[in-house]
Amino acid sequence: MKRLAMIFAVAAAMALPARADESPTATSAQPYVPRLGDIMGATQLRHLKLWYAGKEKNWNLAQYELGQIKETFQDAMSYYPGLPAADMTTMTKPASELGSAILAKDGAGFVRAFRELTAACNACHQAQGYGAIVIKLPTASPFSNQSFAPK
Repeated sequence: MKRLAMIFAVAAAMALPARADESPTATSAQPYVPRLGDIMGATQLRHLKLWYAGKEKNWNLAQYELGQIKETFQDAMSYYPGLPAADMTTMTKPASELGSAILAKDGAGFVRAFRELTAACNACHQAQGYGAIVIKLPTASPFSNQSFAPK
């Protein structure tokens, strides 16, 4: 019985340092807030995926990617209220027009609205002093592991 108690005590003592690493600290108790640049980087990837979904006329995927972009716009505004660079209200109209083209399954309308959304991104960058960040229509996809064609 003493031996079993000793084994239990050793096992418990060995577990303490591991449990100590899992306890919250002052820094880990703070909620994670992504940097605005990270939100914009994720939006840029969604922009690329949206283009290829629309190009392939995969309207379900295009609708999904546009929804994700709209959510990142909301994230930027909610995490950084009052910061002019996070004000995505100028994207509302182009995103809405893009959504209409997707729902209508209108390829030409999609291209037109996508160009308008891209121009709105660049106009915002210019207005906020980030004119060096120029977004353009994608020419190649780094997502060789994803099919953009509809099933």
